[in-house]
Amino acid sequence: MLSSEFVSGQYPGPPGTPGTTAISKDSSVFYAWASKCWVTRGYVNIADTNFLYNNSNRASYGNVFMATGVPDGLVLSLGDGGVATLAFDTVISDQSGWDFAVFENAFSDGFLELAYVEVSSDGINFVRFPSVSLTQTQQQVSTFDTLDTRKIYNLAGKYRCFYGTPFDLYQLKDSVRVDIHNITRIRIIDVVGCIQDAYARYDSQNNKINDPWPTPFDTGGFDLDGVGLLHNAPTGVADRKMPEVSIIPNPCSDAARFFAHTSVPVHYEIADQMGKTILQSTFSSSTIVDVSNLKPGIYFVSFINPETSFRLIKKLLKY
Repeated sequence: MLSSEFVSGQYPGPPGTPGTTAISKDSSVFYAWASKCWVTRGYVNIADTNFLYNNSNRASYGNVFMATGVPDGLVLSLGDGGVATLAFDTVISDQSGWDFAVFENAFSDGFLELAYVEVSSDGINFVRFPSVSLTQTQQQVSTFDTLDTRKIYNLAGKYRCFYGTPFDLYQLKDSVRVDIHNITRIRIIDVVGCIQDAYARYDSQNNKINDPWPTPFDTGGFDLDGVGLLHNAPTGVADRKMPEVSIIPNPCSDAARFFAHTSVPVHYEIADQMGKTILQSTFSSSTIVDVSNLKPGIYFVSFINPETSFRLIKKLLKY
């Protein structure tokens, strides 16, 4: 239920202001991050599906690995109406307070690209969080215009880069289509932001959602930087967690050492930005990995517990 403060339209303000709900990516409240992502890209311009940017009529910036792990500014762009579905190495359960937070890469407190948030217990049936947008709908918010975050409620992208918008599963307690103590998937859907009737998207109060549009670039639409979990589910998942791992040096040129604070064997896989596995092996405690033959760029290292399949993904920069 919305509080009287929310009903009046005075929603929490930007990071650093009194009453804000923004959560820094570096906060100790996060215990896990999305480990897998699937995406269906939206159009560069939903009102002109023949419009091409870099020879594509759909958003193309980033890849699914960029939506996993801790937010770092490397993002997956969804395009108009694009959809990203995320999975985790544990179930998500409603507990007291916020349960997870979604991160976008807005470069200021005002340039905000918004998205719906939905959850599922079975990966088939999804339930959407109630949302409110009180931004005026008489005039289109243009490509580089700004929004007032105090007029936005329960839409991902409410806060600037590296500050997550939190969600509480308890809000969905009355839904018969989802078990709020057994969430396995989170879905992020770009709201488009166009106020033309043919393309408009609506909040829970049937208000059109107005945000910067069109964004006719490969980076168009919501830019997903990560989803972090704030509570352990009461299912013994602590035993499934990966030990702390690190990559030193990072960035690196010829070789990198992988450290795992455990004597239990850890499997690793190094993948390129297209998701192709290039190197993989298993080690205990530490190992030196020769990366001299890799082209300069960004790679994704998955550290995997072979016994439980728990996966931790870190980015490796090769120069």
